[in-house]
Amino acid sequence: MKICLPGLLPEQLLVDLPEIDAQHEEIFCRIEALKTACFESSHVPVDEFQALLDYFAMHFATEERMADEAGLDFVDHARIHEDTLRLLGRALGEVLRGARDAHSFLRYCEYWFERHISEDDRLFISNLQSSNFMPSPGFWQNGEREARA
Repeated sequence: MKICLPGLLPEQLLVDLPEIDAQHEEIFCRIEALKTACFESSHVPVDEFQALLDYFAMHFATEERMADEAGLDFVDHARIHEDTLRLLGRALGEVLRGARDAHSFLRYCEYWFERHISEDDRLFISNLQSSNFMPSPGFWQNGEREARA
């Protein structure tokens, strides 16, 4: 499955921090690719759904690392991340058991993520910028959008 189709991150959701914007773009790309895969067949690509949740976790860890590097209090935002991963994991389990529709799950992921960026991440990025945060170099290697383990 093709993972990323550039340009899916709406301009109004850009936070002007390249590492975060690239990860946000990748999440939207993965959601869109899963929507396409599910519409084309009744098959639910379990590994790709799990990879989406793993990517959410990696993205959240990136934000937490940045907050730590900037010396910001991230307790409330981290709690949102933890709650989200727990809820999405539970919802994915329902999809895999046939108790929830895959399309509904993906629409929820997309809606939740748009709201999270607009409300929570914008505030977080504003706090980062106020702290004169300088991102660590080298997260992305060779221009590839792959999460490091």
